[in-house]
Amino acid sequence: MGQQLNKIVKRRRRKKYLARKKALVKAGVSRKSRVAKAEKAKKAPAAAKKAPAKKAAKPKTEAPAVETPAAETPAAE
Repeated sequence: MGQQLNKIVKRRRRKKYLARKKALVKAGVSRKSRVAKAEKAKKAPAAAKKAPAKKAAKPKTEAPAVETPAAETPAAE
């Protein structure tokens, strides 16, 4: 019985899918153009966001190391 039910469900799903596709064609809308536009829209802001991040990092200026004189030991004579 399960197999018969699966067959019927698959037919029903396919029929609704084809109806949706047909409605899109009738409306003159293609999914491919939507996807392409969406990808371009995603790429443009991503590139804009990356541009400021690519600024050269300022070289760190290190403060001269201040050495504390150790307790002076008498030189070996």
